[in-house]
Amino acid sequence: MRIDRVATIARREYRAGVRTRGFWISTVLVPVLMAAMLVLPTLLLMRTRATLRVVVVDGGGGLGGRLAAELADEPGPGAAPGVAPDLPGRPKREEAARFAVEVRPAAADPEAERAALDREVLAGTIDAWIRLGPDTLGGSKVPYHGESVSNFVTQRVLADALTRVVSEARLTEAGIDPAAVAELTREVELETVRVSAEGARAETGLTGFMMAYFLFFLLYMVTLLYGQQVMNGVLEEKTSRVVEVVLTTARASELMAGKLFGICAVGLTQLGIWFATLLALTAPGLAASLLRLPAGASVPSLSLGVTLHFLAHFVLGFLLFAALYAAIGAASNDLREAQQLASGMVILLVLPAVMAVTVINDPDSVQATVMSLIPLFTPLLMLLRIVVKTPPWWQIALGYATTAAFVAVLLALCARIYRVGILMYGKRPTLAELGRWIRHS
Repeated sequence: MRIDRVATIARREYRAGVRTRGFWISTVLVPVLMAAMLVLPTLLLMRTRATLRVVVVDGGGGLGGRLAAELADEPGPGAAPGVAPDLPGRPKREEAARFAVEVRPAAADPEAERAALDREVLAGTIDAWIRLGPDTLGGSKVPYHGESVSNFVTQRVLADALTRVVSEARLTEAGIDPAAVAELTREVELETVRVSAEGARAETGLTGFMMAYFLFFLLYMVTLLYGQQVMNGVLEEKTSRVVEVVLTTARASELMAGKLFGICAVGLTQLGIWFATLLALTAPGLAASLLRLPAGASVPSLSLGVTLHFLAHFVLGFLLFAALYAAIGAASNDLREAQQLASGMVILLVLPAVMAVTVINDPDSVQATVMSLIPLFTPLLMLLRIVVKTPPWWQIALGYATTAAFVAVLLALCARIYRVGILMYGKRPTLAELGRWIRHS
């Protein structure tokens, strides 16, 4: 195999890849989606702060006034001494839920009152109404009437506020100070500190989880996307007979190697653009977070070691799956046939995705260790383990060695299929024929 021919073909594939309209559309679209994921939730939260107009029918005991004050984050009339909105242990009301509460005394005729309030709901005067009575303290369900009952987030906020009001009333009735109970039963939070060879640092589990998941699915999507691009490129050259011309100046193995390395370089270029865009989008937020961090805490960072492992596993994973996709493209006669053969390939990528949560939760388990050392799954699962909790060096080395050896063998086998398949037309090969291609090519 001549390296200069491989390099020439790789340069041609790289230039052709970065000049396509699809490359630039996806390169721009992913950063736009990144920005949307960072900005849209806040915008949607601001736009969805609808005010629920609710009538609270107070059947006695002053629960209606207390609930109205609770939903307004203000101490209400009749509230227990010492009970304040910032009571220790009391969760803050969600910003997405707002309430306009009107407290009405209970009417003498409950049925007529119910019918009248339902008519107000249908007329749009109010959005919902609830009824509180003496039996509410005893644990009876509180009726909630509204034209729409699918606003479960708002209902959850209302139910939580009502639970706090009723609990405080019960404690007061029993002669117990609600503020003292809230203080004594306050939640205990864990201050998570990640210990690594570089030292210990405070880091939230959710942030580490999101970083690991982000890198995992970025590698997953890019491998899947560019693997199929290799298959489509091989199939296009085969059906257009261009490959017959190219084979007059280069061997089939050189053509396949150049194609794989060229498209791999295209993927790395796109990854670099995406990472630079992500850094630019998150830099202001990270700077603001650093100013508010408590002493000894730090935001999770992408170290040089993790970055190098990410790039190495990307190259290994790409070569592994791209070689299989190239063989499928060479052995197929049209796109439909190739997609049918490639459907089984997706399982090899989906299985690590199914295992991802298990690996993140317990990266040192026997299941996670064994699965991450299987060459077909190593590029995805070993990277995930490195990001979450760096495994022993010998496992990382073993994963690299077995995967590199597997990729070398796979490239040799797929090159033989590729050498024969790109010149075969009109007949879909059987497994026995593929075996003969490997043995005799």
